Amino acid sequence: MGNSTSKKVLTGAEIIWECLLQEKVSVVFGYPGGAILPAYDALTKYKDQIHHVLTRHEQGATHMADGYARASGKVGVAIATSGPGATNMITGLATAMMDSSPIVCITGQVSRSVIGSDAFQEIDISGIAMPITKHSYLIMDIRELASTIHEAFYVAKTGRPGPVLIDIPKDVQNESIEFVYPTSRIELPGYYLPQSPLENQVKSAVELIDDAKKPIIFAGHGVLLSGASSEIIELSEKSGVPIATTLLGIGSVPDSHPLVLGMMGMHGEAWVNRAIQEADLIIACGMRFDDRVTGNLKTYSPHSKKIHIDIDLSEFNKNVHVDLPVHCDVKIFLKALNPQIRENNHRSWLKSISIWQQDSHQRDIIKTGSTTLMGAQVIRKIWEGTKGDAIVVTDVGQHQMLEAQYFNHEKPRTLITSGGLGTMGFSLPAGIGASFYGSDKEVWIIVGDGSIQMTIMELATAVQEHVNINIAIINNGYLGMVRQWQQMFYDARYAETPISSPDYVKVSEAYGLSGQRVTHIDEILPAMKQAQHVNGPSLIEFVVEQHDMVYPMVPSGADLHQMIYRPYNNNSDILKQVKEEAVK
Repeated sequence: MGNSTSKKVLTGAEIIWECLLQEKVSVVFGYPGGAILPAYDALTKYKDQIHHVLTRHEQGATHMADGYARASGKVGVAIATSGPGATNMITGLATAMMDSSPIVCITGQVSRSVIGSDAFQEIDISGIAMPITKHSYLIMDIRELASTIHEAFYVAKTGRPGPVLIDIPKDVQNESIEFVYPTSRIELPGYYLPQSPLENQVKSAVELIDDAKKPIIFAGHGVLLSGASSEIIELSEKSGVPIATTLLGIGSVPDSHPLVLGMMGMHGEAWVNRAIQEADLIIACGMRFDDRVTGNLKTYSPHSKKIHIDIDLSEFNKNVHVDLPVHCDVKIFLKALNPQIRENNHRSWLKSISIWQQDSHQRDIIKTGSTTLMGAQVIRKIWEGTKGDAIVVTDVGQHQMLEAQYFNHEKPRTLITSGGLGTMGFSLPAGIGASFYGSDKEVWIIVGDGSIQMTIMELATAVQEHVNINIAIINNGYLGMVRQWQQMFYDARYAETPISSPDYVKVSEAYGLSGQRVTHIDEILPAMKQAQHVNGPSLIEFVVEQHDMVYPMVPSGADLHQMIYRPYNNNSDILKQVKEEAVK
């Protein structure tokens, strides 16, 4: 390891904060406790340099670090004590792992002398976290502390990003040592990062793209993570190939671009799914062929050859067989590819997709004359009221899919949502974390009445930190997406999905933030304007139609083209087939 310019004797607790400063960390999210107390005591010396956000739950701390990371592109940091403090971070770590979000979680541990004795609040958190982190560390020697923190940040942000956990015993925090910050290049055995693309892979991709008659590009989360938005647009415009996005790829390309078709998959656009099934070439960029994207793998895009560009070697042929796997950063590969492909327009193919799009009446719901407020109308009005220039953080459920369908995103990192794990309770703390990014964009948290109650205690954090966030609760009195499945596939037996809610306006008053209730479409924009003028957090409860559904929908395990349209009772044959398959 190389040496820093100056040497000083520090405790392990002080070394933690010194290392975070070296990693250019300006904000951390955490909750103190016995085994991490030395670190918190040392924090008093660094408060002018690092802002600590006191959360109300350790899960909230991890989601805040995650939201900050997704909004900023930097590494988010969360801190907790041992035992339950550490285990409360597990859901947040798993969420970050599934969605490739770079966070570093630091936990306190009981002293080394009692590890393994079932000491008070002892838990093997590094072992527990191993399957849901890129790596986890237990520091047993203070001499390894600084180098481990440095390495943890490197692992979290390089390659396919993800969470890293560092567990630090209390006596290591209390020990003292001469502090030397490592500056040498990190070399990790078995940690391979792909470099330049192979010439033969570029050549093969060019041939497949130039020969295709009905090609389609997939923009996944990897496009955002690699910063490849301009490169994928250049590929599309030069080749004339349209782009479909995954849920986490939304924002990687502008929704208003004429070659951007919209979202694919279970609740994606009908014309997008049909185009996938008819395509003769798929160019998948930074995505993992998740089951919510593919539907039935046996019938998925049966006529297409497939190019898959991804930085994670383990993703190739995991779910879908591909003809050309390209192990490379998306941006690097597209930079090599784009100059070599020929210009094209694919007018006939685009015309067919346009006809399918015109045949879809999916968006009629936002024009309904019903006096009952619809969730889609709320989302569309939030888009209008922000002019689309906002960071939107959603929770999981019907409102999440409606946001993906009705809010048009033009810029990267403007939609933050839990995709792979589908973590209810994610949005409020993640939105608080995103607000610390320092962007001048509005932050809108769109959350269901079920999800908000899972982490509602973080309203106190929002008030204490005086963050400018706007919370839109879509209240339909149900666990909406679960109820939708019960209505479709379980003969409307609503087992434990009706859910009561508190008076959210009074809850807002109790926590000390602005609160409003909206029940009609004409009230949405005035309520938004009032919230936008609040200096601090504000909350609006939107009371919406209880039995609305999200359409179209590809039932789980069904063929991608077996979409259920509105109204769903016109799709009895598909529903019958899906139910029969479920019984089998």
